[in-house]
Amino acid sequence: MTDKQLQLMIGILLRTGVILAAVIVAASGTVYLIGHHADQPHYARFTTESADLRSITGILGSAVKLNSEAMMQLGILLLIATPIARVALAAVGFYFERDYLYVAVSLIVLSVLLFSLSHSS
Repeated sequence: MTDKQLQLMIGILLRTGVILAAVIVAASGTVYLIGHHADQPHYARFTTESADLRSITGILGSAVKLNSEAMMQLGILLLIATPIARVALAAVGFYFERDYLYVAVSLIVLSVLLFSLSHSS
């Protein structure tokens, strides 16, 4: 694998991830607005999202059922996952190029990203 091939693959990954996330959020946002355009907001009472939309498994489970709120969150999760996948792909590409210093740096960056995501409140 050459540097040019790696850059091309990373570019395709980033474009695909961002476009797919945008399409999912736009489509599910449109469906949500069509279904809830006449709802009256209750400003005196603050309500959060339902409990099934607070975890990745809950979001995926609700998105499979075509819940528009879950689909919007799925699009956001995909947008967050895109740069993480980019770092992972870079690590694999550097491994095939036998550039082990960059493999190590990419794995450190990947571990920091995953740690920060898993330990955020």
